Amino acid sequence: MNVSKSSNSLLLILHQLTKDTAFLIAIVLAPFFWFRLYYSGIAITGPDWLSKNILLFLQLSLFYPTVEELVFRGLLQEKLWQTRISRLSIYCISMPNIVTSIVFTGFHFIAHPPGWAIAVIIPSLVFGFFRDRYQHVLPAIILHVFYNSGYFLLFGK
Repeated sequence: MNVSKSSNSLLLILHQLTKDTAFLIAIVLAPFFWFRLYYSGIAITGPDWLSKNILLFLQLSLFYPTVEELVFRGLLQEKLWQTRISRLSIYCISMPNIVTSIVFTGFHFIAHPPGWAIAVIIPSLVFGFFRDRYQHVLPAIILHVFYNSGYFLLFGK
């Protein structure tokens, strides 16, 4: 695929996202996720940590979400769409999304407390839903970056 065709398809996806009510609802729901984590006691510090940890903030809000989405939804979920389970769904959530979200949540148990790890299942299903809806990982990356950025900007690490 040439660069201009690739950039045109990305621009088309971005344009479609701005008109997608479900995507806009997912953006609006992010603060509820942030405050749920905060009030559950998972957040440790406040926004003042950012001035001392800008590189950490960039890792947590940009780098990690992008890599996670490329691996989990760009590779794993894509591969699962090529299997028999792609025919199955629960309501509007595809089985490839459900399996990917379970694996994604499982990996969070490695580096996070159980409450934090479990908390990522719902956003993971949302990210996967938009990956399926657009057959592209970009919407999932945008949402994941937004969710992480807002959370770490407001409440810290």
